[in-house]
Amino acid sequence: MEILFLRMQQHNVLILDFGSQYTQLIARRVRELNIYCEIHPFNKIPANLDDFKAVILSGSPSSVRSDEAPHPDLSEIRGKKPLLAVCYGAQYLAHFSGGLVAPSNTREYGRANLSFIKEDEVFFDAIQEGSQVWMSHSDTIKDLPTNGVLLASTHDVINAAYKIEGETTYAIQFHPEVYHSTDGKRLLENFLVRIAGVAQNWTPDSFVDETVAALKAKIGNDKVVLGLSGGVDSTVAAVLLHKAIGSNLHCIFVNNGLLRKNEFTAVLDQYEGMGLNVKGVDASERFLNELAGLSDPEAKRKAIGKVFIDVFDDEAHQIEDAKWLGQGTIYPDVIESVSVNGGPSATIKSHHNVGGLPDFMKLKVVEPLRMIFKDEVRRVGASMGIDKELLGRHPFPGPGLAIRILGDITAEKVRILQEVDAIFINGLKEDGLYDKVWQAGAILLPVNSVGVMGDERTYEKVVALRAVESTDGMTADWVNLPYEFLQKTSNKIINNVKGVNRVVYDISSKPPATIEWE
Repeated sequence: MEILFLRMQQHNVLILDFGSQYTQLIARRVRELNIYCEIHPFNKIPANLDDFKAVILSGSPSSVRSDEAPHPDLSEIRGKKPLLAVCYGAQYLAHFSGGLVAPSNTREYGRANLSFIKEDEVFFDAIQEGSQVWMSHSDTIKDLPTNGVLLASTHDVINAAYKIEGETTYAIQFHPEVYHSTDGKRLLENFLVRIAGVAQNWTPDSFVDETVAALKAKIGNDKVVLGLSGGVDSTVAAVLLHKAIGSNLHCIFVNNGLLRKNEFTAVLDQYEGMGLNVKGVDASERFLNELAGLSDPEAKRKAIGKVFIDVFDDEAHQIEDAKWLGQGTIYPDVIESVSVNGGPSATIKSHHNVGGLPDFMKLKVVEPLRMIFKDEVRRVGASMGIDKELLGRHPFPGPGLAIRILGDITAEKVRILQEVDAIFINGLKEDGLYDKVWQAGAILLPVNSVGVMGDERTYEKVVALRAVESTDGMTADWVNLPYEFLQKTSNKIINNVKGVNRVVYDISSKPPATIEWE
């Protein structure tokens, strides 16, 4: 299987991942500075480092004192390119370069404040003593490495930041990428822009221009088949491809029977005026038959993926000389689906659109959004003139309601959840709350509860409502929806959806809870 990997011309910053839960946040902060960056595992450093103007080493759950500690070859980086080492990276440079790293005597986790900053240092320009930073480590640097110069301290951490004389190398034992570090973005800007001289030219318009040019060059006159879901990612991917290859793009929208209420016809109507070549395929019965009796979340995901591929293969064969499969894969999909021994965090769940294409389809894969985050996808879509309402749609999981119905799937359960979901989502829109929420949905629990309706005792289903706020889905907080809204929504669901007699609201954040229940 060949995947067309569209690399940007502006390969400005390389982030080496040592397995930190915060690595993706480093990339987010760098992108917010209009600087392009890429995350690569510490043990898979790109061969051509000429593409990158600066390098950042991430944190890690490992200890540099461990025999299993991540140990990259930095010989082509250190002293040759501007380097910023964060937390584990800072300890790594110290430990292997003449310094001393030891277990900390005090708890170095959580908020701290800078108590000392070396004067006249560009690295700390516009950052004052007292600035809050976020610590997250059990080891600490006791002695700086050879030629190390102290730049900043906190009350408990003497060597909170340092540089190495004779190199453009800086190191910090705190995390500038998290929001708790109040001047973290400024610190990254000082390093990348003022010290490393990286250009701030990563914009939605530049992404569109480069991507369309690359698609034209790589695909030429070949035909591409793309599965539309009605969501933001696949829509933006389709418009990008359409700008590049026009009518050679063939879009297919499959009804898997697990969409929201009336979504199949509504989405087809939405695309009608966009100039895209779209075919709707109703395969709901085929999907529900394959899901019969399955309760395990991964088994359900895999079954849906299998049927989707079968349906897609049937349709693709009707398109003469189709050579490519277009997908709306985005960066978090890639990150969450990758597991590297000793590198980034392990797989959380399978993504239906990452690496799931069987060899028999004989199609090459093109993923125009593979290297950008969800909020960047929306900005790219806006720059191409895509309707604001479509771009503002909440994310919806590829497996649809199958992973919001806990346990086995039946047509009746789908009907119940579609009705509940419609009341919840329409209510958010009617009360002006929809755009204040990043993602919302209802979950049908495998639980019956006792209730009283009229003079009769009932024993019916429980549904949970979920609404979260987030930037890109990597982390999320539950939304404090007004009690009056929740009360009204609960009453409407119980009174109008046969089979439901109890409604609960999910107040869990990610982490530790994921956004979806399965």
